[in-house]
Amino acid sequence: MSLESEADLPGDVLPGVLRAELHAELVAFRRDLHMHPELGNQEFRTTAAIKERLEKAGLRPRVLAMGTGLVCDIGPEADGLPVLALRADIDALPIPDMKTECAYRSTVPDRAHACGHDVHTAVVLGAGLVLAELHERGLLPRPVRLLFQPAEEVLPGGAADAIESGVLDGVGRIIAVHCDPRVDAGRIGLRTGAITSACDRIEVALDGPGGHTARPHLTTDMVTAAARVAVDVPALIARRVDSRSGLAVTWGRIESGHAPNVIPQHAELSGTVRCLDLAAWRQAPDVVHAAIDEVATLHRAKSEINYVRGVPPVVNDPVVTELLRDAMTARRGTDSIETTEQSLGGEDFSWYLERVPGALARLGVRTPGERTVRDLHQGDFDADEHAITVGVELFTAAALIDATR
Repeated sequence: MSLESEADLPGDVLPGVLRAELHAELVAFRRDLHMHPELGNQEFRTTAAIKERLEKAGLRPRVLAMGTGLVCDIGPEADGLPVLALRADIDALPIPDMKTECAYRSTVPDRAHACGHDVHTAVVLGAGLVLAELHERGLLPRPVRLLFQPAEEVLPGGAADAIESGVLDGVGRIIAVHCDPRVDAGRIGLRTGAITSACDRIEVALDGPGGHTARPHLTTDMVTAAARVAVDVPALIARRVDSRSGLAVTWGRIESGHAPNVIPQHAELSGTVRCLDLAAWRQAPDVVHAAIDEVATLHRAKSEINYVRGVPPVVNDPVVTELLRDAMTARRGTDSIETTEQSLGGEDFSWYLERVPGALARLGVRTPGERTVRDLHQGDFDADEHAITVGVELFTAAALIDATR
C-alpha cells in the first residue's frame, strides 16, 4: 500500500488520496468477490477474505456473532470520542450473472453481485487500509469503525442482527454508499431526508369451496377472487392514505388452479409493500390487512395474511449529509455532486439511522458517455471500477473532516 507523501501535498489538500497501486489491488479484490458471490448469512469466504487483508495490514477485525460479517476499529482509543462508522454490505443476490464477455463473471450458478455490494466492500476495505496508514503517521485524530454487514438483501436485513452484536457501541455517526448506475463514475448523489423507501413483504392465502367452472355460483370463484385482490387492493390503498406517502402494493406472484374446467379451492399472492413516508409505513400493516379482507370477503373467500416487516426508509441526517458534501467537495469539487431523488428501493441501512445520525450517498458507477443503463438487480449489472477510488477518497475525507468538528 502506498499513500502520497506529505511533501507531495499542497497545504489545502487532505491526505488520503488513493494511489494507483492500491486501486489496482482493490479492483482485483472486488473482481474476486464478483466471481464468488455468496448469499445473505452465507458469506463465509467473503468474510475470510476481508479478515485476512485487514490482518495483513496489522489490524484486528472481529467476526460478528452471526458467523459472517465483521467490524474493525482504526485509530486512537475512543476515550469518549464518538466513532465514525463506515458501512458496507457484503451479500449477493440469487440471480444468474448474464454478462457474456467478462473475465470476472460469477462462477457460482444463479448467484451474482448484481447490486454492487462487492464494490461497497472494496470501498470500505480500501478506506480502512488508507486510514490505518494515516493513523500510523499520526494523521487520524478520531477513531473510525469499519462495518462489513451480511444479509442486506434478506428482509428485515442483517443490520438488525449487526446492531444486536454491538456494532453501534460508541458510534456517533455512520455513513455508507450505494452503487447507482444512473450516475457517472466520478460523481455522487446526495439528498437530505428520505433517500430510500420502506419495503415490507406480504403473502396472502385465499381459500373457499371450489367446483365446476360450469357452476361458479355454487363456489367461491377463486381465480376471480385472487384477480380482484391483485387489482383492487392497490387501488383501495391509494384512496385510504395520503397519496404523498407513496404507499403502494405491487404483486410479484399469483398462483391458483391446475385445470381449465375446475374452480380451485386455494389461491396465493405475494408481493411487496413500499412507502416513501415513515409515518405511513407504521400504518401500512393495518391499512393493507383491511383492504385485503374487504376484497376477499366481497368475493366469499377467506383470507390469511402474512405481513412481514421489512425496513423503514433511509432518512439522511442533514448534518451528516453535509459532511459527505464537504468531503466530496474537498476531493473533487462541487461539480462532482448532484441531487438525487428518493428511490422506491429498500435498504436496511435505515435500521442504523433509527439509532444514530447517518447518511447514505449514491455512488456513480456508470462509465461516462455510456448509453446503456445496467440497472440494479439485473443479471448484466456491472460497475465502472473508477468508482472504487471515488468511494475510498470520499470516506477518508469524511473521516478527516469529521475529526475537526
